[in-house]
Amino acid sequence: MTFVNIIIIYLAFRAKQVICDFFLQTSWMASVKGSPFNMGGAKALGLHAAIHASFTLVLTLIFAPDLWWLALVDFVVHAVIDKFKGAVTNKFGWTYKDNKYWWAFGIDQEMHNLTHFVYLLTILAHKGLNFAAQLPMAH
Repeated sequence: MTFVNIIIIYLAFRAKQVICDFFLQTSWMASVKGSPFNMGGAKALGLHAAIHASFTLVLTLIFAPDLWWLALVDFVVHAVIDKFKGAVTNKFGWTYKDNKYWWAFGIDQEMHNLTHFVYLLTILAHKGLNFAAQLPMAH
């Protein structure tokens, strides 16, 4: 696995985040997914998380087919992150006009970024990359 391969995998997951969270998420999903489950929140959140999981499945099938199950992990993790952000912003009534809404939004996006970083590390470990040997002190 070359450095370029690592960058490509990372950028593929970042592109997935932008596509799924911004281009494929409808205003209905964005506005309802944080609502209580009995008010449509489950359907919106489930559909949104399924879109993310589908893209993760495609990426894992390309880069590490044995790790297809990361798509299931992504479904759960993405849903939990988004539900938590939605619950917090709804509880406090924060909207895009409030600074704290943007703090919550930024934390949400960074949590997804860190999740993708873990997927990248999982793929690299699966491919046999020895992280300890990559540290400067190991040479």
